[in-house]
Amino acid sequence: MGPTAAGKTDLAVALVDALAPQQACEILSVDSALVYRGMDIGTAKPSPALRAQYPHRLVDICDPAEAYSAARFRADALAAIAEIRARGALPLLVGGTMLYFRALLRGLSPLPQADAALRARLEAETAARGIAGMHRWLADVDPVSAARIHPNDPQRVQRALEVYLASGRPMSALWQAAGQGLGVPALKLVRSPRERSVLHRRIETRFDAMLAAGFLDEVRGLMRRGDLAPELPSMRAVGYRQAWAHLAGDCDAREMRRRALAATRQLAKRQYTWLRSEPDCQWLWDDAAPLEQALGLVRRGLVRHGLGAAS
Repeated sequence: MGPTAAGKTDLAVALVDALAPQQACEILSVDSALVYRGMDIGTAKPSPALRAQYPHRLVDICDPAEAYSAARFRADALAAIAEIRARGALPLLVGGTMLYFRALLRGLSPLPQADAALRARLEAETAARGIAGMHRWLADVDPVSAARIHPNDPQRVQRALEVYLASGRPMSALWQAAGQGLGVPALKLVRSPRERSVLHRRIETRFDAMLAAGFLDEVRGLMRRGDLAPELPSMRAVGYRQAWAHLAGDCDAREMRRRALAATRQLAKRQYTWLRSEPDCQWLWDDAAPLEQALGLVRRGLVRHGLGAAS
């Protein structure tokens, strides 16, 4: 686990190689953007060559016009984990979508189904109050959800309010009452630079590399399809939302870059908030030999559960 641009994929690949003589591993992506086909550059998707050598499960499994949920991820991930374990391999879950990790590790509490009338009421409230006003409303009734949902994310703000109004309970309380979790032991490793400024520099360097690699052309191609819109979950992904606004004429390239970097830093901040609240995490810092640390922790975990030798 870890914030965006922390080096999770590089560490995962190195860990697969280091464990290979002792234990086969298979990577399973825990990323809400990597599921979408055709969204490669802006998601920092591992290259086809890398995935040919190190297959990643749950990458390129749905079209950007589709919605992909935490519940669907949980079902897909549990099925993939069962297949990997049946082959005697170790599932290595890698990604930064903390909601998906929590859904998998803690289970999902049944949430109220979407209600068309209630949703229409909330759409009208949004038009009247504005998204900032809706987020303040959410902070009053469900401060925990408000803290993790960005104020400029109308769909998730409205969904949290919808759950509250339909059930009479905050969505965060329903999450805490979640049902069955993963059902097998999980070692939680967090990859992160120790200094936030280092992560911010990596975010900036990576986004500029995306632009140089043709990110705007990728978004132009998605826009030309004609069946996508900026309101879709896929197109609200960080970077894509800002690039779409730029290509639609809402801002110039410099402002697009500024907005995208700011949004990515905000994403990292929310990821850190989730990670700090996740119990039993082992933090792997840049300055503390992260591969060696991870390798030692995994090997000891395998021994603890009777799955391997310590050497």
